[in-house]
Amino acid sequence: MKRIITVAALVVLAAVGMAAGWHRFATAAVPAGAEQVVHMTAKRFEYTPSEITLKKGVPVILEITALDRDHGFKIPDLGVRADLKSGEVTRVRIVPDRTGTFAFRCDVFCGDRHEDMAGEIVVVD
Repeated sequence: MKRIITVAALVVLAAVGMAAGWHRFATAAVPAGAEQVVHMTAKRFEYTPSEITLKKGVPVILEITALDRDHGFKIPDLGVRADLKSGEVTRVRIVPDRTGTFAFRCDVFCGDRHEDMAGEIVVVD
């Protein structure tokens, strides 16, 4: 029952945040022993959210939906790379092993503002 309440509270907070325009940032509280799931979208020329805060050592699944065309997703400093197919959800699992700020970007050319399609993951203790 406690887990259901925690999940429900997170859903309500996320909905309120989205309604208030806080869609640029994602930070998730994770029950002990659970993988964190972060939902993202990719479209010309942006990722939403574009900044994600994670905890060091906590397994994370990024569920990324490409909304308009095929894209790429790359976090060079964490050794992460995935193809994002249009209309599909791509699951990317990472376990951040160190703190810091790590840039991510699209590595499949998607138009004249392709270089703007980027964001960052901030890993904290």
